[in-house]
Amino acid sequence: MSKNGASGSRDPVLELSRLHDVVIVGAGPAGLGCAATLKEFGVEDVVVLDRHEIGASFRRWPKEMRLITPSFTGNAFGSLDLNSIVPATSPAYTLGREHPSGSDYADYLDAVAQYYQLHVEPGIEVRALDRDDDGSYALTTGRGTVQARYVIWAAGEFQYPEQNPFAGADICLHNAAVGAWRELEGDHFTVIGGHESAADAAVALARLGKTVTVLARTASWETDHPDPSFTLSPYTRERLELAEDTGRVDLVANVDVRSVHADGDGWVVRASDGREWKCRTRPVLATGFAGSLGQIEHMVEFDESGIPVVTEEADESTLAPGLFLSGPMLQHRGVRLCFIYKFRLRFAVIANAIARRLGMETSQAVAARRGLGMYLDDLSCCAEACDC
Repeated sequence: MSKNGASGSRDPVLELSRLHDVVIVGAGPAGLGCAATLKEFGVEDVVVLDRHEIGASFRRWPKEMRLITPSFTGNAFGSLDLNSIVPATSPAYTLGREHPSGSDYADYLDAVAQYYQLHVEPGIEVRALDRDDDGSYALTTGRGTVQARYVIWAAGEFQYPEQNPFAGADICLHNAAVGAWRELEGDHFTVIGGHESAADAAVALARLGKTVTVLARTASWETDHPDPSFTLSPYTRERLELAEDTGRVDLVANVDVRSVHADGDGWVVRASDGREWKCRTRPVLATGFAGSLGQIEHMVEFDESGIPVVTEEADESTLAPGLFLSGPMLQHRGVRLCFIYKFRLRFAVIANAIARRLGMETSQAVAARRGLGMYLDDLSCCAEACDC
């Protein structure tokens, strides 16, 4: 892919009158990555639907937010950029950024869609998903019903924030609703949450000269774990330490927030042990995302922790054959595939399952992806451990 992307025309017509081979819901890294991989496996009839535009979630990030996984061009040496979604591309090369902004990364995704000439239909919201008697799927949209033999649900999480983790959370300001931290008025802020979103908010506000109190259930900034899915990434931890050194950030752990209520011209955050924090600005809610699976919960099995249950063979719903999940919601054997460099390893596994069911020979495509380290079918190797 050239540094400025490559031009390519997309199919402008969504055919409602026929049965498509594959319909993908979501035009983010998971959706576009699966679509491009399917084309490499020989599946051409693939339609990607998105209720907004390509990379919509990334374009809605706070202006100051950056990808926490670094982008670095190492393709010539067999090392794929951590934020790439397909081989032979690199956001670092395309964008010239090590930690791209959301808007930057959306531009990379758009370049991938053009380069692969993916059929992306923006502005189409999927309102319902049903399975017909013949095993095919009907997706109800504002533009009519789209039919597909197979569906890949890749609608992501950012646009589906967790709004009700405790009483009064609805009067807080969720970090996903912040266009830019510099636009917020006030000198002191209280951030509820202890992982990446909370730390990122604290860092951004401290850089603006604000003071910040972070209320976290656990001290993720002290957790010793090799997998950044369970602790702060090195990039975030380093920035947070620098922000804390300014004296403008107060990190408070072991806080189980139970409620927030308005009090005159301010707000009060109350913990389960009776401690209270009075706030002069709306508390910032950084407690994560509910995700998009609520729209199809009738077709997906969930475990006792609310994690979607899928087959290890192909991330397929155990309740609805032909419905596949892709993206940061995936977990296998307790391992979270919530970063791009993790869940992209399953794109080809899904593509292989679909292509084979469509009667295609896939051995060469599988070998090619496996040779690039982009075909993870042995989930027993997912546990991470480091000696130093």
